[in-house]
Amino acid sequence: MSQILSALQIAAADPHWQTLADAVPGVTPELPKDVDEPVQKILNWTAGLGLAGAVLGGLLGWAAVAVGHNSERAALAARGKQAILWSLFGAGGIGVTAALVTTFYNMTK
Repeated sequence: MSQILSALQIAAADPHWQTLADAVPGVTPELPKDVDEPVQKILNWTAGLGLAGAVLGGLLGWAAVAVGHNSERAALAARGKQAILWSLFGAGGIGVTAALVTTFYNMTK
């Protein structure tokens, strides 16, 4: 293991390797404005519609729970509870995904 480390240390100290690394120009990655605006619109609409769907699913789930309990249909109430949980998971997934996309997008700036 020490031979590998010493070989890497010698290679890192070699001036030829350093001049090779200096030959790469300083490039800053940047998304063109023609691509930036439509992508941002698509992400915003997708997140908005997804969250609206999650809210609608949660409301319909609560309605199913209410009807199921009042009419003594246990299966309907159970399905409503599942719908509420899946709506929460969906909204959480959309929120996490939006945060990750925003984080990685801001890293390029």
